[in-house]
Amino acid sequence: MNRNPLVPFLLIAILGIGTMFFLSIKGLGDAEEIAAEHEGGGEEQASTEEFDPATFYASNCASCHGGNYEGGFGPALAGTELSAEKIKDILQNGQGQMPAGLVPEENLDAMTEWILTLE
Repeated sequence: MNRNPLVPFLLIAILGIGTMFFLSIKGLGDAEEIAAEHEGGGEEQASTEEFDPATFYASNCASCHGGNYEGGFGPALAGTELSAEKIKDILQNGQGQMPAGLVPEENLDAMTEWILTLE
């Protein structure tokens, strides 16, 4: 007996269309939640979290300044001789390869103080 070669393709097409249909219904149910996030509903949770300079460093800065603050692509941060004002200026405006605005403005003071404590 010969099998019809179109049957597997037909089954896959039906499965794909059914999956798209059910995911569309799921998306319609989540539309209000998604709209609330875009209107600022999701920002309330982020603002209640406290800024942790060490965690921020590990996720955003360590790739250039090294895991132990020893430097690498960027300069060493441990034992820096820069003033607090200069560090804050660099964090805010960037310098060399460091991009400006990497640290959110409301966290500049906390990050500056943390960098000054590194040894």
